[in-house]
Amino acid sequence: MNKEISWENQSYQGEFILLGVADRPHLEMLLFALVLVCYMMTLLGNSTIIVVSRLDPGLHTPMYFFLSNLSFLDICFTTSLGPHMLVTFWRNSKTISYGACVAELYISLALGSIECILLAVMAYDRYAAICHPLHYTTIMSHSLCFTMAAISWISGFSNSLVHTVMILRLPLCGRNQVDHFFCELPAFLQLACVDTSLNEVVMFSTSVLFLLVPVSLITVSYGYIAAAVLRIHSAEGRKRAFNTCSSHLMVVWLFYGTAIFNYFQPLSISSRDRRKMISLFYTFVTTMLNPLIYTLRNKEVHKALHRLMKKN
Repeated sequence: MNKEISWENQSYQGEFILLGVADRPHLEMLLFALVLVCYMMTLLGNSTIIVVSRLDPGLHTPMYFFLSNLSFLDICFTTSLGPHMLVTFWRNSKTISYGACVAELYISLALGSIECILLAVMAYDRYAAICHPLHYTTIMSHSLCFTMAAISWISGFSNSLVHTVMILRLPLCGRNQVDHFFCELPAFLQLACVDTSLNEVVMFSTSVLFLLVPVSLITVSYGYIAAAVLRIHSAEGRKRAFNTCSSHLMVVWLFYGTAIFNYFQPLSISSRDRRKMISLFYTFVTTMLNPLIYTLRNKEVHKALHRLMKKN
């Protein structure tokens, strides 16, 4: 009896079971195929952007510096979750060690937070390029670009560290079934056997900082960009600029919209299945779309690819 009481008062330190959709094998195989395709396309598209931006001198500009950062970030983000998830889909035993679960939570939350800030930085870069073209090189100096990128990375890892430390202090009382595909913050909080109000308040506050504030700044930036585009005399130029801006905004709103839905809903009333699917969407689908929308449709990148192929 004493052993049982002792066990109940301790935080669980063994293996976790990732429930996912293990009770629906057909859906599991469908999701395996979806995640695999998205992951492979993310690796291919983002690796291409990094290599081309690095090798072609014509792409050594602030815009492609930030795009290379985003591409590297997306590769890391999907790799932190994708391979283990794909293996788990095939295994009968859906277990993950305590240490691996905490590491997965910390790394994926950090990289997701960095992406939130980096997308806002990229929107500012586009605002400076379109609304202040004569002063663009002065505004977006090398030192400012590196500083903004560094702030994105440092703030993301700092945010994740706060949540991870708070999570590690929560007693789980032997609960080891994570109702998700991977160890994500909202799913992990539901394992705690004590009141998690403080954690939820901190999660809400940081979500405002990393989700609502950046998406608001992006929307304002693109409002100024739209006003500048309307002043373009060429109808073809206006159409091309609007197509570019609308595709950027579509990807931005898909990423932020799904993340906002997941992190702003109270844990007690949210549908767990819906949370799981939305997490897959902003983790794999939007990271696959980023290179397609931001760069691979760009004529500058096409020309750079042709130049590199001719050299080879």
